[in-house]
Amino acid sequence: MKKILLNLAILLALFFTCLPSKAQYVLKEADAQYQLFNYTKAIDLYEQAYKKKATLYAAERLGECYALTNNYKQTESWYAIAVAMPGSSSENTLHYAKALQNNSKYAEAKTQFEKYTSLNKEIKAKQQNLWLLSCDSAMLWMKNPTTVAINNEKKLNSPKSDWGSVQYQNDIVFSSDRGATNAQNADRPFLKFDGAKLPSKNIYGWTGNHYLKLYVQNSKTDSISLFPIDAQTDYHVGPASFVKDGSEMYFTLTRIPKKPAYVNGKLATINIEIYSSKKDANGKWGTPVGFKYNKVDEYSVGDPFITPDGNTLYFVSNMSNGVGGTDLYVSQKTDAGDWGLPINLKEINTEGNERSPSFDEGNNFYFSTDGRIGMGGLDIFSAKLVGGKISEPKNLGYPTNSPQDDFAFIKTGKQSGYLSSNRTDGLGDDDIYSFTEQQILAFRLSGKVFDKKTNLPLANAIVTLAKKDGQSLRVQTDESGDFKFNLEKSSDYSLTGEKTNFRSDNALVSTQNLTASADLEKNLYLEKIELEKAIRLENIYYDFDKSNIRADAAVELDKLVKIMKENPTIWIELGSHTDSRGNDQYNQWLSQSRANSAVQYIIDRGIEKNRITTKGYGESMLLNKCANGVKCTEAEHQLNRRTEFKIVKQ
Repeated sequence: MKKILLNLAILLALFFTCLPSKAQYVLKEADAQYQLFNYTKAIDLYEQAYKKKATLYAAERLGECYALTNNYKQTESWYAIAVAMPGSSSENTLHYAKALQNNSKYAEAKTQFEKYTSLNKEIKAKQQNLWLLSCDSAMLWMKNPTTVAINNEKKLNSPKSDWGSVQYQNDIVFSSDRGATNAQNADRPFLKFDGAKLPSKNIYGWTGNHYLKLYVQNSKTDSISLFPIDAQTDYHVGPASFVKDGSEMYFTLTRIPKKPAYVNGKLATINIEIYSSKKDANGKWGTPVGFKYNKVDEYSVGDPFITPDGNTLYFVSNMSNGVGGTDLYVSQKTDAGDWGLPINLKEINTEGNERSPSFDEGNNFYFSTDGRIGMGGLDIFSAKLVGGKISEPKNLGYPTNSPQDDFAFIKTGKQSGYLSSNRTDGLGDDDIYSFTEQQILAFRLSGKVFDKKTNLPLANAIVTLAKKDGQSLRVQTDESGDFKFNLEKSSDYSLTGEKTNFRSDNALVSTQNLTASADLEKNLYLEKIELEKAIRLENIYYDFDKSNIRADAAVELDKLVKIMKENPTIWIELGSHTDSRGNDQYNQWLSQSRANSAVQYIIDRGIEKNRITTKGYGESMLLNKCANGVKCTEAEHQLNRRTEFKIVKQ
């Protein structure tokens, strides 16, 4: 014990001078935030630790935290780093495969799934086939999309999470965490807390946003306001489901019980519950009543769907008698007006997670699951209820489903309705989308993706076609680098190509003013990323003995900002060089000052500070003969006063 204390004292004494110790301290702080589900804070701290010392542990935690916050590109990047590091576990390969799948890189994902199953012989053949068939099916669905138009409902959505939209009379009710927050109150996240202090009533630590609340959009004015019910909780509320005449509603909420069940006397986990409310004679919603089978300390019940007559309640739960993670259940109202024992829909449930049940007027049953052959995350399926039995579920295909989570599907008409998704082209985390069947297509776009340097075609590149104020479609290039899309008339599109280890490329496509059917062509050229290769930023010049950013330099730095925004996983080192005039030590300081100025300019334009490091090289790397004592022109000296960047992480 004395030896341990002595070593601890030595570590503390070296704290401010030893970078590895500093990295360990930051890791400890990151772990504390991670344990409390404060993933947004944990990410910043783990990135700081990784910059100080690149460890497998930090890379793994960053992959996990980004996955839990649904940042799929960053998840892929960090697990790619983790699997390449010595001592990496086979589970990292599985996480990497799933991240590739979420990013539409199905050919690469399939390779990683196969690698994982070769490393882990305990994986059952059923699970292996599910992964591989999902990749094959997704590639087929993307090449043959259904004629469904998916549109982001921008009037409903915010930069935060918006989902679970349903019709209530003529209005739309949905759940959102768009509320205002106060960061000073964010020291305790919801779902886990230690009893010393209740969770913040303002910020949900998992996301850093407000808690979910129910909102309503007025159909006449499009205005959005809080739904007029007192849910009697400061925490999550929603989503909701209504009976046909709108007189009764069912919804989820989270509340702090009077006596939480603490794990090992330290942390309490709070599960979600279902509550209902009825309108009184004055049209006011009454005090919420808990569902008979709520057990807040044991399991969650959520995603309620009440049938139009109010006699059948479908919901999901992770109660102990389930088939997988969260299962679908149904409860029937008895003659006495009570709820009967929940029945597990075992013919539908899988070892994965089922979510968001609903029915349409044709008795078609809709739900989401990640336990069947799908595109990645939750996929929406349909089944038919006939004679009390449910038929084999069918995947609704692409673009109704995406490589991310797609759920809360509900029909409001025979060929239209709403769904929720965190697909990557949204305004916020989860967004509400409308769908309309029988989309009319008029034109065809085809093209190739090339390696910009070799001019050779690139197979398995991901090409995204995004309609202005409309949906996005993705496809993977074939062995010849070819891709194709159907286009609508009188529409503008952006076209983007991406591939692992390449910088993206984009172009514009339009069918405006085209009056007859036409085949359009557009090629894309991707530039391979070379780590640690110095790339000169042209025209980043500084006045003699100055470090401020000139107007001409700002134009070039804006190009770097654009590159970093289009490639959000890359980290760079930005280096600055001086000419040889002046004291060598002063020049070292001046170059560092110039690099710092350039980095601050980039950070001020929205690039995260953890993605950039600075280095002043002084006069140590001159590009010409103009060393100390050599007479040169101003133009020759200006050539050495330059700024370069190197990509150090992709």
